[in-house]
Amino acid sequence: MDIAKIFNERDKFAKFLGMKVIKAENGYAEVKVTLKEEYKNGLEIAHGGIIYTLADLAFAAASNSHGKRAVAIEASISYIKSVKEGTLTAVAEEIGRTKKLGRYIIKIYDEEKELCALFKGTSYILD
Repeated sequence: MDIAKIFNERDKFAKFLGMKVIKAENGYAEVKVTLKEEYKNGLEIAHGGIIYTLADLAFAAASNSHGKRAVAIEASISYIKSVKEGTLTAVAEEIGRTKKLGRYIIKIYDEEKELCALFKGTSYILD
């Protein structure tokens, strides 16, 4: 099952925003988005919502990469560095998994590979 392909085809919100799952396998995922002017807030920097959504998509792809359906039950984000333009990359890594719960750390990087945000999430495994 190609999780990246499934997310790229089915996630309408991510598609609308121009986000693309590059890789998703074995509790790991990479997602990219190129910032547009419409993604900026009143301070002319990337809106926190676009960064959160990018991280959330990586979280979802990594959580579902084992072939079992999983949904988020908890998530938080810390913004570390503001970004004005370019491409952002979210890298999700599974840090723990039980029969019913998955735990993930998602790091969001700018084009210079500098850390911009840190997202933590817990998923509930449905299957």
